[in-house]
Amino acid sequence: MKWLLAIWVVWVAAVHSFSLDRNAFTFTRYDLDIRVEPEQQRLAVRGSITLRNDSSNAQKNAALQISSSLTWRSIQAEGKPLQFVSQTYTSDIDHTGELSEAIVSLPREVPSGGSIELDIGYEGVVLLDATRFTRISMPKETATHSDWDQISREFSAVRGVGYVAWYPVAAEAGNLSEGRSLFEVIGNWKERAQNAEMKVTVRLEANPEGTPPTILCGGGEPWATKQTSGPQEPSVECHYSPPGLRAPSFVIANYDVLNGSVVQIAYRPEHKSNAEKFAQAADTVAPFVTDWFGTIRGKAQVAELFDPGASPFESGAVLLTPLSDTDPKLLQIALVHELTHAALSSPRPWIYEGLAHFAQAAYREHQDSRAAALDFMGLHRAAVVDAEKAFNSEQKDAVAKDESLVSTTIDEFYRSKAAYVWWMLRDLVGEETLKKVLAAYKATEDRDPAYLQRLVQGETKRDLQWFFDDWVYHDRGLPDFRIESAFSRQASQGNYLVTATVENLGAAGAEVPVTARFDGGETSERVDVRGKAKGVVRIATPRPPTEIVVNDSSVPESDLTNNTYKMESSSK
Repeated sequence: MKWLLAIWVVWVAAVHSFSLDRNAFTFTRYDLDIRVEPEQQRLAVRGSITLRNDSSNAQKNAALQISSSLTWRSIQAEGKPLQFVSQTYTSDIDHTGELSEAIVSLPREVPSGGSIELDIGYEGVVLLDATRFTRISMPKETATHSDWDQISREFSAVRGVGYVAWYPVAAEAGNLSEGRSLFEVIGNWKERAQNAEMKVTVRLEANPEGTPPTILCGGGEPWATKQTSGPQEPSVECHYSPPGLRAPSFVIANYDVLNGSVVQIAYRPEHKSNAEKFAQAADTVAPFVTDWFGTIRGKAQVAELFDPGASPFESGAVLLTPLSDTDPKLLQIALVHELTHAALSSPRPWIYEGLAHFAQAAYREHQDSRAAALDFMGLHRAAVVDAEKAFNSEQKDAVAKDESLVSTTIDEFYRSKAAYVWWMLRDLVGEETLKKVLAAYKATEDRDPAYLQRLVQGETKRDLQWFFDDWVYHDRGLPDFRIESAFSRQASQGNYLVTATVENLGAAGAEVPVTARFDGGETSERVDVRGKAKGVVRIATPRPPTEIVVNDSSVPESDLTNNTYKMESSSK
């Protein structure tokens, strides 16, 4: 009979997994109590979650997914245990490359728009594991520098979905081997969790000897620890709001904490001098951030990763990074990002993250020059071009989807492309005007995608609908500029007038600089060239022009190889 029961369980799991809508429920609330046991590399979780049925059909079953290194112990509703089947579900949203999925039979059908609260319990280990990367042939050392999440006696750091599913989620499989599959799944999850509430109490196993380690809420509030001694358990209550925009994480280690004027740094005692350099860098960039984005409302947080080769990770105003002896200029650029988050908040990723990346480029200009800043921006260009190509390729055989900045879940769009949008907007309206717009921006009033446009137009008295249509409200792709023709004539003794026709082969328009180069220098003017259109610009030069160049790399283009036009000898 036992073998018949086993076959029945497998059959039920298979039927449910094929018919289940994993995106039916949105997780709207988490209230979790986590007990961490560093010596055993374990955690045990008890608490409650609230699910809302956002599908159009009533739902009788729900999927709950956690890391494959964790095991479901209990799922209840209204004080009664629920039947569930636990199965392994392959997905790279967890570092192990698999999830432990519970398919739960709910006590009643949940109608569309209805909610249900579940009491849950699960436990297991969180070990250093980079299986999802090594199985696609990434060298193990490189993989573990990226997936450094673990619980251990010396150091524990666990990030959320996309790294470790330490809290329950429900999502279709995302795999690194299938193009952008993983990033789309994570992006969709973040979008659905944008308005969720998450409270997590992190407790450490009681340790009567020595000083309890520091517990940090990575990406949450407060960034603090309740230090206790003796038999009592050290604990901290973390609030992650919203968990979709910030990756809920926690860090535990024997840190010292440096409290700077605008930054808090948790560091290993032997690296105090490096922590002080981070604090100095933060103090250096703070006036720049304040000038652009207003008062820094809360301190940025930096926590040291114990692996000196680990890839840095940022979430909100929190930066997890090795505290290496880094060039002060690079430290300043990194901390501009975190302090921008601490100064300006927004529910819109393209504003929140795009501005932080833009601020880094603007600070690079402050450090050196516009050319240096544009070189820095160039680090984003390849990501934007590749993301646009991948997106367009995926849409050829599918229903057209508009990845506008106001709704995109693609990282390269709401981070890198958005940084370019802010840079172009600054060039378009002027630096002082944009600062006034940002000073007027209120996150609590941003309930309409056109809110920012209205602020900009209110300051400039200009109709910029075309710009927001092409770059914010829709994804028109990228422009592709070329000089269709150019000629010059001698306007007066020693002066020349160049007339150039610029063609935009792409669908997105932009105001773009056009530069006339001549022996000993160059002169530039700007021209507005809409998508699939042409624009004419006239440039005065003191000597015969030798070449005309459209775009100084301030506008992201799909093709930069056709931007230069060689001039023939000047005609009279």
